[in-house]
Amino acid sequence: KILFEETIEKSFKENVLKSEKRPDGRKIDEIRPLFCEIDILPRTHGSSIFSRGETKILSILTLGSHGDQLMMDNMEVSGKKRFLHHYNFPPYSVGEVKRLGSPGRREIGHGMLAEKALLPLIPGFEDFPYTIRLVSEAISSNGSTSMASVCASSLSLMQAGVPIKAPAAGISIGLVIGKNLKEYKLLTDIQGPEDHYGEMDFKVAGTANGITAIQMDVKTQGITREIFEQALLRAKQAREKILAVIKETIAEPNKSLSPYAPKVKIIQINPDKIGMVIGTGGKVINEIIDTCLVAIDIEDDGKVFVTGQTEEAMEKAIAWIKEITHEFEIGETFTAKVKRIFNFGAMVEIGPKQEGLVHISELAPFRVNAVEDVVKIGDTIPVKIIKIDEQGRVDLSAKQAGFSPESKPKTNTDQKPFNKRTNK
Repeated sequence: KILFEETIEKSFKENVLKSEKRPDGRKIDEIRPLFCEIDILPRTHGSSIFSRGETKILSILTLGSHGDQLMMDNMEVSGKKRFLHHYNFPPYSVGEVKRLGSPGRREIGHGMLAEKALLPLIPGFEDFPYTIRLVSEAISSNGSTSMASVCASSLSLMQAGVPIKAPAAGISIGLVIGKNLKEYKLLTDIQGPEDHYGEMDFKVAGTANGITAIQMDVKTQGITREIFEQALLRAKQAREKILAVIKETIAEPNKSLSPYAPKVKIIQINPDKIGMVIGTGGKVINEIIDTCLVAIDIEDDGKVFVTGQTEEAMEKAIAWIKEITHEFEIGETFTAKVKRIFNFGAMVEIGPKQEGLVHISELAPFRVNAVEDVVKIGDTIPVKIIKIDEQGRVDLSAKQAGFSPESKPKTNTDQKPFNKRTNK
């Protein structure tokens, strides 16, 4: 077996170094045939296939709400992660039959490399308030599935309508060395045998404007500056060819999202009123979620993320939240409900858990002897804010809002006088 391996390696290197002949007959700077297709899984938020020779990647994208972020809490990183790229390498991708297990170190590393290449292109939460998860499935493998994952992911992101800054592509550059580092050949888009018998697997990913990720595996003591520069140049040439094919398939991100993707809107509230939205034990926020069928996530700075399947549901929830957190201003008018009556005026409700006082002198455009002569508990009357003190207490005027006893609406609390003779 060892002799066989040595013979194959010697033959491989001699063919490349002397005649630039590769195992599959390609030129040393030639990329295998490329194929791209998008929107192949109609029920997903985004999907694509990228093929480079026998290397084929199926990419699946899912959009989630703000609350779907991954919570990170370890020695190195603490916080939330909103862009996730996962990579799977099932045994059948290389013609093997064995147990399907959880991702190993290789799969995790390949997924992280592709994620690193794509991360600089992902828009911020302000521009695109979604959690983004990509899954790259290697359905066939013969050389650099991680770089193919970058290409397939770019296709899925644009097809899903994620406004990425630019599409990214990746390629792997190999190296064959003779007697010393001065005698070498670089190979573009290496396959399995070229990776196995060669001295380098140099993965480079990026956009037309620059590199976003690099990974180099070498089997020698090192490489020269010349080899490194030539490898970067060869990777750029290959990346530009792949990007041209990607742009032929989809030139820019779609303007609209999949109809199956959730809708997300962001509103800003006063951080001091977050507790009012949540309520005691989460009673208020859970009532909004259950009634409107939405998901609500609130940041400490007062940003509220409302996620729903329909615009109607989101608008209903947003209107509810705005009503709870409304910042009252002098001059605003409302239709208020009388909740309590005192000798000096009436306490009315102008919003959820927000009351204001209408002083007896502000009830009507004439002198009022008793509050009950003008309003009763349960009446609805127009009011206008005339003062807000430092403690947030609101003073109201009914007469300045155009209210007079003649225009007072009747309510169910109004009753006929008791007739002693008929006991009715």
